[in-house]
Amino acid sequence: MAKQQWKPGNMLYPLPVVMVSVRDRKGKDNIITVAWAGTVCTNPPMVSISVRPERYSYPMLKESGEFVINLTTEELCRAADYCGVKSGRQVDKFQELGLVKEEASVVSAPMIGQSPVNIECRVIRVEELGSHHLFLARVEAVHAEEAWMDENGRFDLNRALPVAYSHGEYYGLGKKLGTFGFSVRKKASGAGKKKKRTGKGLSGKMTEDR
Repeated sequence: MAKQQWKPGNMLYPLPVVMVSVRDRKGKDNIITVAWAGTVCTNPPMVSISVRPERYSYPMLKESGEFVINLTTEELCRAADYCGVKSGRQVDKFQELGLVKEEASVVSAPMIGQSPVNIECRVIRVEELGSHHLFLARVEAVHAEEAWMDENGRFDLNRALPVAYSHGEYYGLGKKLGTFGFSVRKKASGAGKKKKRTGKGLSGKMTEDR
C-alpha cells in the first residue's frame, strides 16, 4: 500500500472529547472542551489534560489547581462543541446551555449534572511543553450515573452513547467489535456456550439540533 510521508504532527485519532469544568478563586465557573486528555496511571489513578495558555480557563486551572473531567455523550455533543468555540469571557456556558451545575465532593470545581461520569481531579504538576501546557492530575473521586448500571450492577457507559473526536469531527462509537482479550480467548461451543446478553436501550429518543 502506498503512503505519503508528512511533516511531524499530531495524528493520534480518534480521541475522547471531554468537558472540563473549572472554578476560579472568586467563585466564577467555566467549561472548556478538551480533546487532548488521557489516562496516565492506574495506581495512583492519574489523568492529564493539555491546554493552551491563551485559553480563558488556563489561569483558572493554574490558580485553583483543580478541575472536573465530564465525559460526553451524543446528547451532550452540541454542548461540547459550543464550549470549545465560545469563550467564558463572553458567556456563562452553564446558563446558556441549560447545564445542571452540581457541587463536587472533594474539589472546588463544579460537575456537569448531565454527564454520565464526572472525574474530580487535583493538579500535581504542570509541564510547559510548547503550544500546550500539560496538567498532570490525581483523580480524587469519580461519580457515575446510576441510570447506566446494568442488571448485574456493572456500569455500562456504552449505553449512554459516548462520542469521540477525529480530525475536527464528532462521532458516535458505533458497534462493538470485541472485548479485551477476544483475540486469544477460546470460543465456547455446544451447550456450554453462554447466551449473549444485550444491554437495555435508551428510554428517550434523541433529538436533533438543527
